[in-house]
Amino acid sequence: MIDAFIFDAVRTPRGIGKPHGALHEVKPILLLEKVMEALRERNAIDTKDVNDLFLGCATPVRDQGGNIAKAALIHSGWEDSVPGIQLNRLCGSGLEAVNFAAMKIRAGWGNLVVAGGLESLSRVPMGSDGGPLFFDPKVVTKTGYIPQGVSADLIASIEGFSREELDAFALRSQQNAFHAQENGYFDKSIVPVLDRNGLTILDKDETLRPDTTSDSLAELSPSFKDYGEAGFNAAALRKYPFLEKINHIHTAGNSSRIVDGAALVLVGTKGKGEEMGIKPRAKILSAVTVSVEPTIMLTGYGPAAERALFYAGLKAEDIDLWEVNESFAGPVLKFMHDMNIPEDKLNVNGGCISLGHPLGATGAMLIGTLIDELERRDLETGLVSIAGAGGVGIATVIQRV
Repeated sequence: MIDAFIFDAVRTPRGIGKPHGALHEVKPILLLEKVMEALRERNAIDTKDVNDLFLGCATPVRDQGGNIAKAALIHSGWEDSVPGIQLNRLCGSGLEAVNFAAMKIRAGWGNLVVAGGLESLSRVPMGSDGGPLFFDPKVVTKTGYIPQGVSADLIASIEGFSREELDAFALRSQQNAFHAQENGYFDKSIVPVLDRNGLTILDKDETLRPDTTSDSLAELSPSFKDYGEAGFNAAALRKYPFLEKINHIHTAGNSSRIVDGAALVLVGTKGKGEEMGIKPRAKILSAVTVSVEPTIMLTGYGPAAERALFYAGLKAEDIDLWEVNESFAGPVLKFMHDMNIPEDKLNVNGGCISLGHPLGATGAMLIGTLIDELERRDLETGLVSIAGAGGVGIATVIQRV
C-alpha cells in the first residue's frame, strides 16, 4: 500500500458566523480562493499536477451550492484538468475530505490531491438545505432524531456531569485558545483575508472571549431546554428509559460557536513531494468512519478513535496530542473519560467552544492545528476525532515525518 503524506495545511481565520462578523462580506468562493492561492504559492504547485480537490461543506446550497469545489477551481485559475468534488458528511465533512484524499493516494489512483472544507454560516445558515431528519415530522418521530444540543444534554445526564464541569471545560478552551493566539501558535497556517484593495478584513480568529470567567459562564441560561420540553426530551427518554430526566446544562458558553472559514490540506505521495521539492510534514496512518445510535448521536468520537488506533497499530497512550471537535462540552468530556486521555494532551490550543465550528471546514482546520503543535512541541503522533449528526464518527491518525 502506498503511504499518503501531508505536505501543508492552510486556513482562513474564523469569523463570527453572523451578519456582523468580519467575514460576512466575503463570498464563500472568495474564502476558498484565498486558501487556494496560499497553498499554491507556499508549495510552488503547478496545478496541472493536482489530481482532484475534495471539499467538505455541510450546507451546499446558495453561495455554497452547485459544486463549489469546481467553481472555486475555475474561479481561481487552476488547470481545467482538476475536477473537484463537494462532499457532505455534516460536521465531519472537512476531515472526511482529507481521509478521501488519503484513500485515493493509498489506492495508487493519484499522487497529489487537495482536500479541505468550507462554511460561511453568516451567509448560508445551518439548516438552509432542509432535510427529512431535521424538518419532516413523520421522519423525526419514526427515527427518534433530536437536536444535537438535546443529545449533548442527554449524554451529560447519562454520564452525571454537572454544569460546573462543563463550564470548567469551556473556560479551559477559552484560556488555551487565547494563550495560543497571543503567542502566535496559529500563525503558521493562517491566511489573512484581504479585500480587493489589499486591506486586511481579518487576520486572526475573531471568536475568542479572553474575559470569560467561571462566573460569567454560570450566568448563562440553558440553550436547549425549550427544544427538550417541546417533545424531544420525551423522544430521547423513550430510547433511554433508565434515565429519569434530562438535565439541560449546555449553554452558549459551553457549546461551539457558529463561524465562517475555509481550510485546505495538501496530500500526496513521497515521490511526488520529492519531484516538487517539498518535504512531507506528516504521514496519515489510518482513517476511519463509523456510526452510532442516532438519538444519542454525539458518542461517535470514541468508536472512531478506537478503530483508527487499531488500524494504525497503536494504543491510546501512544498518542501525543488529540484534537477533538468541541461541538459541546459534555460529549468531549465523555470521550476523554472513556479513552482515559490526560487533559494536557487534548485540545491544548483550545477548540470549537472558543474558536468556533465552521462545520465543513472544521476537520481540515484540526489537522493543520495538530501538525503545527506536534512540530512546535517536537512530538510524533496525533489523532483527530469528530462526532456529528446522525451518529457519524470520524477519526484520523497522523505521524510526523
